[in-house]
Amino acid sequence: MPQLTGPSGEGSSQGSRKGWKGLATPLGILAAVAGAFAYVGTVDPNEPGHYPVCPLLKLTGTFCPGCGGLRSAHAFVHGDLGAAFSANAVATAGYFLFAVVWVLWLVRAWRGQPLRIRLAPAWWWAIGTLLLVFTVVRNLPFGSALAP
Repeated sequence: MPQLTGPSGEGSSQGSRKGWKGLATPLGILAAVAGAFAYVGTVDPNEPGHYPVCPLLKLTGTFCPGCGGLRSAHAFVHGDLGAAFSANAVATAGYFLFAVVWVLWLVRAWRGQPLRIRLAPAWWWAIGTLLLVFTVVRNLPFGSALAP
């Protein structure tokens, strides 16, 4: 299971800024992510010429795990979760995962505790396997529902 720990491994808040002073970094990250989503929500990736083509798709005709991510973000911004999930299921799940981690980060920053997420090697292998299976399946005929 992922662990949230402080610098000493026990959730220590020694030397950290509490309250509003500790929120600068998480709020800055939120502003950057919101700006990126606002741009993608405004500049439609479904219209050709606005964004570069995926190099793997262009060279091999194979969808990478990120293919459809911009279309997914555009649909997500416009509240169309079905289209977002259809464009890239992994990216859409990632948006929700980011939101959960960001809220945890914000709460811990308010309390003056750093956010450290340590994943055991088994978790990294599981994430890599999930992305590999997603990539392979979305490029097979029976997995065309996962293709962007």
